[in-house]
Amino acid sequence: MTDLRNLDVIVIGAGVSGLFAARSLARAGLSVRCFEARERVGGRVHSIEAGRTGIDLGATWFWPNEVLVESVARDLGLAIFPQATEGDALFEPDASGVERIEGNPIDVPSSRFTWGAQSLATRLADKLPVGSLSLGDPVKEVHIGDGGVEVEAASGTAQAGQVIVAIPPSLAAEAVSFSPALPDALADICARTLVWMGNTVKAVATYDEPFWRRDGLAGSAVSYLGPFREIHDHSGPAGSPAALFGFAGAVNFVGQDSLGMGEAFVAQLVRLFGRAAAHPKSLYLADWSRESVTTPKSPSPLASTETYGHPVFQVPFLGRLHWASTETAPAFAGHIEGAIEAGMRAARNADRAVRASAMRSRS
Repeated sequence: MTDLRNLDVIVIGAGVSGLFAARSLARAGLSVRCFEARERVGGRVHSIEAGRTGIDLGATWFWPNEVLVESVARDLGLAIFPQATEGDALFEPDASGVERIEGNPIDVPSSRFTWGAQSLATRLADKLPVGSLSLGDPVKEVHIGDGGVEVEAASGTAQAGQVIVAIPPSLAAEAVSFSPALPDALADICARTLVWMGNTVKAVATYDEPFWRRDGLAGSAVSYLGPFREIHDHSGPAGSPAALFGFAGAVNFVGQDSLGMGEAFVAQLVRLFGRAAAHPKSLYLADWSRESVTTPKSPSPLASTETYGHPVFQVPFLGRLHWASTETAPAFAGHIEGAIEAGMRAARNADRAVRASAMRSRS
């Protein structure tokens, strides 16, 4: 059984970055405990099983230049398949009508996880030592002292030499009490760091078949009329299950429930792709702005992506607190690739700190 009074590293958040960090540390022989507020792993990679594939309500793709994702997927034995891009795209500039664009300038070659992006997080979690992952266990306080770190979670207190904060910096600054407090300059940068997908609604509609392909369409569209700005093919391997998904700003649905969002999505699909889109088999929705363990209750009006990968996130606070969400990655921030990079960096730095401390203790 894990001794929570004498851990090497505590990880806050069981998204891809936190899980990758925890797995890396465990493989290096360090004792680790990962706390996750949700009752599931993955954070913003969240998939619903649908037939022989997964429907993604969060992160979906990775691209050919994102070598970490592909390497980790291969290491974990995860099946992947190419995103469908063939066909013509659609453009809706305004209420005047829909234009057909020869070819598909919207999508680029990319890959998807056969069982959904969350399968990456699930497989990482499966590789952790028994007892090192605590779900439904939000962290409320982090105390940093000369002798180490003390973390107050819903289940109780844990102590370690180092702590990795693998949740969005703005959420951490609002939801976690740090002692000593984060310096004003650091707290301000955290607050101004936009939560990736934190202001986004994602909707997915499934159908009996990818009917748009019969018409030579790629299932891709850009609409200035909205409310969904982008539409993409989200079908599984070989087109099954057939699906379309869309992104919209959450600001378009203030005060609306899931039913209203779904009706708006289907109405837009009909406008773009015709009556065949009117009766989806199933409809899935995620409003990430309403996820209290993803997005701050009071996001800063100044929040943007300008602080992604900021230098303050690359160095530990007081030598013990390491930042490791995708927003903190200097490259590919906001992507699964960025989450892995951030988790790798945080794990490497925490490992070095633990071993340096052990050497000092022996000398």
